[in-house]
Amino acid sequence: MTALRLQGDLWMGTSPLIRDLKLDMPAGCWSCLLGVSGVGKSTIARLIAGLPGPYRLEGTVSAGDAGTPAGRVAMMAQGGQLLPWADLVQNVTIGARLRGTRPDTARARNLLEQVGLAGLEARRPAELSGGQCQRVALARVLIEDCPIVVLDEPFSALDTLTRLAMQDLAARLLRGRTVVLITHDPLEAIRLSDRAWMLGPDGANRLELPQTLPPRDFRAPDVLAAQADLLVLLQGDVVCAG
Repeated sequence: MTALRLQGDLWMGTSPLIRDLKLDMPAGCWSCLLGVSGVGKSTIARLIAGLPGPYRLEGTVSAGDAGTPAGRVAMMAQGGQLLPWADLVQNVTIGARLRGTRPDTARARNLLEQVGLAGLEARRPAELSGGQCQRVALARVLIEDCPIVVLDEPFSALDTLTRLAMQDLAARLLRGRTVVLITHDPLEAIRLSDRAWMLGPDGANRLELPQTLPPRDFRAPDVLAAQADLLVLLQGDVVCAG
C-alpha cells in the first residue's frame, strides 16, 4: 500500500493558492479535502495525478515508499470526460486500450451492472443523463488497479439515494487503496473519510471525525453531529471568503 505526503506552498501562476500546505495521507485509507470553491482542491488532485497545469508546488509530493505517485494514480476528474463516440463498455475500458493491453470487457459489464447501468452498455454518453455519465466515469476508475485513486466530486450529479449506494460501492471496491476524495458535501466527507482536512489560504486544518469506521451510517448520532459541526465550519469559511 502507498501513503501520500504533500507539503509546501501551492501557486497558481504568480498568485499563491495555499501557503504551508501539509497533508499526510495514510496508505490504504480515504483522505478527504474540503474547502470553498477556488481554494485549490482540484489543483491538488491534478498535482497528485501528475497532470500538467498553470500551477506549481514549491515543495514536494511523495509516496510513502520513497517514490512518487507518478504512473500509479487513477483519477476521476470533474465532468467525467467520457469519449462521446464510444459506447459505455469502450469508455470503461479506455485505460487498457490506451496502454495497449486487452480490455476486460466482462469486468466492465459487471461494473456497469453494479453502478446501475445494466442493459445500457451499447449507448453513447449523449444518450445518458448527467448522473448516468458520472456512474460510467466511476466504473472507469473502479476497473483500474492503481494503488492510488483520486476522486474529484465523484458523486455530485447523483440523487441522494443513488449517491449513498455509489458511496458504499466505491468504499467496498476501493478497500485497501489510498483514496483522495474531494467533495463539497459534509455528509459524504463524514461517511467516507479516515482523515479529512479543511483547506484554506494558510494551509490545511485536520478535522475531527467519528471514531466508527467508514463507510459510516448516515443515521448515526455521531455522524449527524459531525455533519452539523462541519456545516458550521464551512459556513464560517464562506463568510470569510466573501
